[in-house]
Amino acid sequence: MKRREFLIGAGIAAGSGLTAAAMIPGKLEAGLQLAQNAIESHDEPLVRITFQRDLEQAEPWAEKLITAAEDQIGVTLIYDPAYVGLGFPNGDLPRERGVCTDVIVRAYRDAFGFDLQKEVNRDMKSHFRAYPKIWGLRRPDRNIDHRRVPNLQTFFKRQDAALPVSNRASDYLPGDVVSQMLPGNLPHIAIVSHYRSQDGNRPLVIHNIGAGTRLEDRLLEFPITGRYRFKPGVSS
Repeated sequence: MKRREFLIGAGIAAGSGLTAAAMIPGKLEAGLQLAQNAIESHDEPLVRITFQRDLEQAEPWAEKLITAAEDQIGVTLIYDPAYVGLGFPNGDLPRERGVCTDVIVRAYRDAFGFDLQKEVNRDMKSHFRAYPKIWGLRRPDRNIDHRRVPNLQTFFKRQDAALPVSNRASDYLPGDVVSQMLPGNLPHIAIVSHYRSQDGNRPLVIHNIGAGTRLEDRLLEFPITGRYRFKPGVSS
């Protein structure tokens, strides 16, 4: 197991504003620069934060997916849930903005060339009744369907990618996609990374929970509603 140490501001580490974990992207230089800028703006002392990387557990496909998600850190800085008309296929918002599902969609596109917009739309056209009717739609909407957590949950289940939900952090492997329920019954989704918490007990997740794409120790902070290990084009 490898460890990496990062110097960040004490206030940031405590969770005010930017968090320590948020500053560890795939391209580390960008994350460290963000941390340095935050430190300078707060004029606060430095603290040393250690993160562990569990290289032994990450399969090659998972490394690709996690790297694609990490590369969004420092790029996607805004949480923007607005409905937007998108191109098709491979439609996307500007990369500086998005929601939790966009982290997943972009990671699968960048890692495998797998377009969840296209594939969810295709599956919904053939099996519309299998998908949630929460939004009162009578037909698929390729602009938004793939950007809704319940639809991604249904799609992954239909691809036989669902795994049992567990409250044991050790059951979650790098590359797993995890859905959660936030306060107010707000569905959320994240990718499990190969970094671990400072105490080594939990994997960190890559997600956009309201302030852009970040790497954070929040796997067990909210009720977990689904766990998926989806490897497009990769044999089990």
